[in-house]
Amino acid sequence: MKEKILTLIPARGGSQAIPRKNLASLGGKPLIAWTIEVARSVRDLDKIIVSTDDNEIATIARHYGAEVPFLRPAEISRSDSPTIEAVIHALHWLAQHADYHPELVLLLQPTSPFRTADDIYAALHLMRASHAPAVVSVTMCHPHPFLTFRLDAQGILENLLGKDVSHIRRQDLPPVYQLNGAIYLVKTSTLLREKTFLPAGTRALIMPRNRSLDIDEPLDLMLARCLVEEGLWKESSTLQAA
Repeated sequence: MKEKILTLIPARGGSQAIPRKNLASLGGKPLIAWTIEVARSVRDLDKIIVSTDDNEIATIARHYGAEVPFLRPAEISRSDSPTIEAVIHALHWLAQHADYHPELVLLLQPTSPFRTADDIYAALHLMRASHAPAVVSVTMCHPHPFLTFRLDAQGILENLLGKDVSHIRRQDLPPVYQLNGAIYLVKTSTLLREKTFLPAGTRALIMPRNRSLDIDEPLDLMLARCLVEEGLWKESSTLQAA
């Protein structure tokens, strides 16, 4: 029997750097619509819920086909509220009010609009094939952390990791990865027990940089709009980490 997968899209009404960020226009539709639409195109996902504290976001989310069975309480909707609190709240609410107990939780942040259905299918396949407790999406670091610096008390540059890499070509540096925020897939039992999307044994799904944009600041939104206008987010990425 196919496992139940809860897809949760967290979308607070408040945002600091970009006001009303989750409703910002991208490609002629609200930012959150990108995530709802791609989730609805994945046949394995049986319940797609938006967790929000905002009535306007709730209305728009329902318009694009997501469920909004509750409004998230204000005490877990602050700017400093961890996302994990919203996830656990949703699980408890659904268990109590809908007798719904999913085996897996898929967290899709609306600030990562360029993930595709194939990315989600790949994450599900990786979890099923590896029997991992969780799968998260990553992309190659850019710039490479070996090439980053800090300033000491006198304002003198020091390599952040204490390594002399001046003689090493960038392409010879070891590959390193960072979370891109697009996909978090975890077993519900593990999530409730460990309160994290990154338990021991988590597997990584590598995504290209052009589908890994996480919209946090106005410059990110500007870049996203350029990628949409040029259609570059759909292409196989040729960008390389530094």
